[in-house]
Amino acid sequence: MPRKNKVLVANGQGFWGDSILGPIRLVREGPIDYLTLDYLAEVTMSILQKQRSRKPTAGYATDFVEMIDRVLPELVAKKVKVVANAGGVNPQGCMQAVLGVIAKHGLSGVKVGIVEGDDVYGQLDELLASGEELRNMDTNAPLSTVRARVTSANVYLGAFPIAEALDQGADIVITGRGTDPGLVLGPLIHEFGWKKTDYDLLAAGTVAGHIVECGAQCTGGNYTDWRKVPDMARVGYPIVEAQADGTFWITKHANTGGLIDVSTVTHQLAYEMGDPRAYLGPDGTADFTSFTLEQDGQDRVKVTGVKGGAPTPTYKVSISYEDGWKATGQLTISGPDALAKAKLCAEIVWQRLAMDGVEYAPEERMVEFLGANVCHAGIASANAEPSEVVLRMGVKGRDLAKVDRFGMELVPLVTSGPPGVTGFAGGRPKGTEIIGFWPALVRKEKIRSKVTVVTAGGKA
Repeated sequence: MPRKNKVLVANGQGFWGDSILGPIRLVREGPIDYLTLDYLAEVTMSILQKQRSRKPTAGYATDFVEMIDRVLPELVAKKVKVVANAGGVNPQGCMQAVLGVIAKHGLSGVKVGIVEGDDVYGQLDELLASGEELRNMDTNAPLSTVRARVTSANVYLGAFPIAEALDQGADIVITGRGTDPGLVLGPLIHEFGWKKTDYDLLAAGTVAGHIVECGAQCTGGNYTDWRKVPDMARVGYPIVEAQADGTFWITKHANTGGLIDVSTVTHQLAYEMGDPRAYLGPDGTADFTSFTLEQDGQDRVKVTGVKGGAPTPTYKVSISYEDGWKATGQLTISGPDALAKAKLCAEIVWQRLAMDGVEYAPEERMVEFLGANVCHAGIASANAEPSEVVLRMGVKGRDLAKVDRFGMELVPLVTSGPPGVTGFAGGRPKGTEIIGFWPALVRKEKIRSKVTVVTAGGKA
């Protein structure tokens, strides 16, 4: 039996770097049952893995701990539960930091749960030996071709481990890598008692999670008709109002900025959708062509009729690997004939490098003229010759010395190039690592998730 007839699940973080005001305002400006926060992207996992290699206690989203510190008393008073993938590659470390915050506030009885098992970086050789080739989903190349350069490997776990942590009484659930919609689906499974074979219901929860996973991107942010969006400075972050039968509404707190209508929701639905008839997740598939969107009041969209199907026998694995080096720099060129002067500057750089015996293949170099229609080249037309252009240049390759050599020829243009070259900032461009993304599949029976719940001041 469902624990509640209706559950309010809000998402206050679309990525690591989103405004900390999003989750804080969701807690303070109206009722919610759950606060979810999405911090992770593919490259984020590699960054966190490197942080942990330098410092064993690192490897999680520190912004999450700061946010909990600011609103913990209100979370406890309002009985709002939190689900976040802030654990990164170190859920244990994140849990310890959160327990420290709870102790700082002198609160007792708060339960913190973690979901582990997604980080398979240390199991890669074992998986490969067992026959899992972890072939690149785009190129079909086996992982063995880049194995020595792999920096992180994380499985996209499903929502049921989150529900398990909530079933064990967790007030705060911290996960590593999982699906973004799973942050919302987990609480719905817990509250409504949905089973692994309730494919339509799981699909509905997945669609709900997909709509709100990018935070304000479904409430007027990054919206084509941006002039229609009121008070964007105080944009309201999204709330899923869900029922046990799979019907749900997308809404936000009253008296907040932003806009929720069928169009804003549709815009977000198309984000990273893939096959609209088979949106794949570890808990099932969702048919994005099956359901209906209906305006059901101001800033309130009703979603009904979601259909789903069985999951695949595999998990997706997000693998990162070292893929060479890059260096980028920029100059501002102003005055008459700014674009022509910027093009000359670019040619000067390549020619001077060649004079010193350093050349780059076309695919190893990049030139952009910001201000001259570079973002929409071939689509929109420039109405007038720009009076200022930002010249952005870069190179990439496997030879760090060659990449660094490029950076030595950009600054001299200030005095040895055409007139109007100014605006150099940030120092000489230096080579930085390129992190490659390697998507793969692994059979589910090879992966085991683990749920641990600890009571602040007590034991697991």
